[in-house]
This record gives sequence, structure tokens and C-alpha cells, in this order.
Amino acid sequence: MYSVRNSMTADLMGTVRKVAQMGYQDLEFYAPYYTWTADQVKDVRKLMDDLGVRCLSTHNNLTNYKPENIQKAIDYNKTLGTRFLVVASAGKPTTLDAWKKTSEALTAGADLLRPVGLRGGYHNHQAEFTPVEGKRPIEVIAANTPKDFMLQFDVGTCLEMGSDPVAWINANPGRINSLHLKEWNKEKGYRTLLGEGVGPWKAIFAAAESTGGVEFYLIEQEGSDYSEFETAQRCLDIYKKMRSA
Repeated sequence: MYSVRNSMTADLMGTVRKVAQMGYQDLEFYAPYYTWTADQVKDVRKLMDDLGVRCLSTHNNLTNYKPENIQKAIDYNKTLGTRFLVVASAGKPTTLDAWKKTSEALTAGADLLRPVGLRGGYHNHQAEFTPVEGKRPIEVIAANTPKDFMLQFDVGTCLEMGSDPVAWINANPGRINSLHLKEWNKEKGYRTLLGEGVGPWKAIFAAAESTGGVEFYLIEQEGSDYSEFETAQRCLDIYKKMRSA
């Protein structure tokens, strides 16, 4: 839903309806969902059920993993029907030791989620693929979190930083349970529509499905030459063509 974030801010329920009508089957709500009221969460769930769509993951601030905050996140995600509470940012760690401490916080949160049938996860950006002291922070996170902790893969940021997305998937079997299908190229950056950049998508899908353990794909667009809704529709149409080729 980050792709239609401005529309969602103006009209949450109307945006959910429009995205479902396009043919999307899974909606991922980003961090502001945590500020909704409990009644809003129930209303969104009812609407999704009526429309035949689901929410398998939400994006969260790292503070949502703290013991004093996590019960609200659990309650909201249980109502929405999600499986994964994904942390969308670690802030700005600048050393490997700081990244290890972040990993400890992620692990602590995941340990609180596991007993109630939910799983933790982390969503990478550029920083995680930018070497620090000779090592990529995403490798630190992978090595210092549980094997059932999802490494939600933002493909576009990996591409921008010059890393190999297929190699990353294959290096973490069973942990790439969802991917953000975000495109990138030098000319337009993330405003590039899916399939019109440098992503080796056929190989990415093959690796995700044979090794990564993917359970669902999410299309993310940070902007384009079109409106939010037209962008979302174009990307979904392109995705369908990719998968049928």
C-alpha cells in the first residue's frame, strides 16, 4: 500500500477498495497502521474480507518490537490476519557493532511474536547493502537473527547498491519469504516501472521459488510518470505478463 500512500492517507477505505478492484490479492500496510484505532483495524479487516483480499504482513517501526509496545502490534495484526510483523528501518547504525545490537532487538521482538503464532521480519533499504567495516549490514542481520525470521527482500535497493539479488536469495534459503518487486535504473531511479529497469526478474523469481521460500510477492513503487493508481495498475499488468511469458 506504500505505492498508493498519498491516496490511502486521504481515503483509507476507498483506496483499499480501488486496489482490490485492480486485482491485487495481498495488501501490506506500512507503519502508520499502528496509529489506527482498534475499531479502524476491525473495519479494514471486514472490508478486506468483503473484497476477498488479505494482509499477510505489516511494516513496523523498531519501537513496535519493544515489550511495552508489542502487544498492541500483536492485537492489530491478529485482527488484520497477518503472518509477519516486518521492521522497516533500523534507524542509522554506523558500525557493525551497532548493527549487531539492532539484530539483538529484532531477535528479542521475534521471540515475543513466536508464541502467539506470528513471525518477525526485516525490510532492507540501501544502507543494509552498503558495506560497513568491510561487511554488508544485511549479512550481519541474517547471521544474528533466528532462522524463522524473514528477510523481506527489497529488490530495488539491492540493485541500486550494485549487489546481486539472485546471489542474495540463494545465500539465504528459506528466509526470503516475501519480496518487494521494486525496479531501478540509473535514469529514473525508483520511478522506473517494474520490468523497465535492470532487474533480472526471471532469475529472481526462479531463485525465490526454488530456494528463497517465497510465500508472497508485493509490488512497490515510490513514484512514476503516472498517478498512484495508474502506476499500481500498470505494474500489476506488467507482473502478470512476466509470469505468463
